Amino acid sequence: MKFIGLDFGWTTGPTGLCSLTFQAQTLQIIDITRIAEIENILTWIDTQTPTPEPALIAVDAPTLIYNQTGMRQADKLAHKHFGKYHAGCYPANLNSRFATRTIALGIALENRGFIHAPTIEPQKPGRYQIEVYPHPAIVNLFGLNKILKYKKGILEERKKELTKLQNHVLKTLPTLEPKLDLNQTTNPLEIFSDLTKQTGPKLKAIEDQLDALICAYIAAYWWYWGHQKNLILGDQTTGYIVIPNPNNQTNP
Repeated sequence: MKFIGLDFGWTTGPTGLCSLTFQAQTLQIIDITRIAEIENILTWIDTQTPTPEPALIAVDAPTLIYNQTGMRQADKLAHKHFGKYHAGCYPANLNSRFATRTIALGIALENRGFIHAPTIEPQKPGRYQIEVYPHPAIVNLFGLNKILKYKKGILEERKKELTKLQNHVLKTLPTLEPKLDLNQTTNPLEIFSDLTKQTGPKLKAIEDQLDALICAYIAAYWWYWGHQKNLILGDQTTGYIVIPNPNNQTNP
């Protein structure tokens, strides 16, 4: 089973991509990269997960949008349950400037056999896709009391926050179940490089790829545990978001 994470560029800009494989009860990184054009993103996905190979794709973008205006139920629930962590999500509706692009991505994945999976039988092979949101996932997986603010603000502060994310990934994901085995990586990963001397564009590239790794891990966590250790905000009829829930909080 493979797990793909997409930190999708909602309007323009490159998409962070990560591919994990699950073997011998551990997750290993196959590839982690950044690609701009949707056609090339889909080609990369086809290479990583040729039909009918089982895989679960986790997309950080609203691929199901049915409301003409306002917010989806999933977006409202994200604000309700994770607003106190500063992890409310961006509202999505059919008038949003990104809607055509994000919906088209979901359809392209469906055409490749990746069905939406807001419910799942744990550890059953198949071709699935889900929507995810890294900020609340990071809060829950790493036991934080607020998000890591590495996306906006002064460059030096962003470096500090992104370094915290690097450290959480390195120290915590190898201890969870399923565990991420970073010792299997033959070459040092750029995403774990020293950020102190990085420029803004380079920092953004590392950020996108780290987010893609988080997305891919959420995919694996959902497949491995299902509803037992995950929250589902919304549903397939209105749009949904899957969020890891290691401490078994009540599902909204």
